[in-house]
Amino acid sequence: MKLKSTLIVLTVSLLCLGQAQAGWFSWLFPPSTYTKTKYPIVMIGGFLAFDDILGIEYFYGIPKELREDGATVIPVNISAFNGTEARGFQLEKQLDELRAAKGYQKFNIMGHSGGATTARFLASIRPDLVASVTSVHGAHKGIELADWVDDFKDTVEEAGPVGEGVRDTLAGIVNTLGVAVEFLSGNSPDEFPQDALAMLEDYTTEKSVTFNVDHGQGIPLSSCGEGSYQVNGVSYYSWGGTSAFTNALDPLDYLFAVTSALYSESNDGLVGRCSSHLGKVIRDNYNMNHVDAMNHIFGLRGLFSPSPASIYRQQANRLKNAGL
Repeated sequence: MKLKSTLIVLTVSLLCLGQAQAGWFSWLFPPSTYTKTKYPIVMIGGFLAFDDILGIEYFYGIPKELREDGATVIPVNISAFNGTEARGFQLEKQLDELRAAKGYQKFNIMGHSGGATTARFLASIRPDLVASVTSVHGAHKGIELADWVDDFKDTVEEAGPVGEGVRDTLAGIVNTLGVAVEFLSGNSPDEFPQDALAMLEDYTTEKSVTFNVDHGQGIPLSSCGEGSYQVNGVSYYSWGGTSAFTNALDPLDYLFAVTSALYSESNDGLVGRCSSHLGKVIRDNYNMNHVDAMNHIFGLRGLFSPSPASIYRQQANRLKNAGL
């Protein structure tokens, strides 16, 4: 009995000592709050948008990096392929639900590619929901590749019923891909419908000009300058890249090397340098292509390219310091 009592006392003493040491450690080395923003960070994708597929995130590994330093990060899903306004209303519904369920007042939205214009639309119609919009390689003045594809579509349509059939077949293939993405990411295809032709049209230069007349907050008035830093209480930031080919092991780099040649300005393989400008331009010539900006494919990037996660972390800290 004496031995048993001694073991119990020793066990309790060790547990108490361990708890005390843990407390001392937390006091000496408090958790980092480098990325702890006032409002949650919502992350949304662009073309082929998803939150995660079989555990693989659209923003590969980046939410984890942000959370480790205190951020509340919420990746959300919108239609993989659809028009900006349709996707914006989907985002609005989800943020309203999050506000009601969690009591969040506003959100800091980080949108990659088409996700940036989706965020802009929402900030325009619902500034009460949005604290800031951060555009990551967003296309705010159109995509030259979309103009090329749209011209091809028009040529096909001029061929009459046969041409229209070809157009509809190609659009159907892309839409089917979008449905597959929704299914694999555990989202309902009915809740997130696909419309590849609507997305294509929205990113033509002509449609982008019209969109910016109605939702021009943060858009530069000059051809390649900065826009207003804050409009209706919403802060606007952006960054972009100008390197299409960054890693020979990344198969998408070869595609971007081809598409990049179609542009009249430096670009990331899909979005032109000046088209990426919105609000405060953090930088517009990172050594990154369009997919490097979301840390894909699986973190492959150029030898001298910056870590995408570090750029997101710096932006979260910027938002924190701005009281956002």
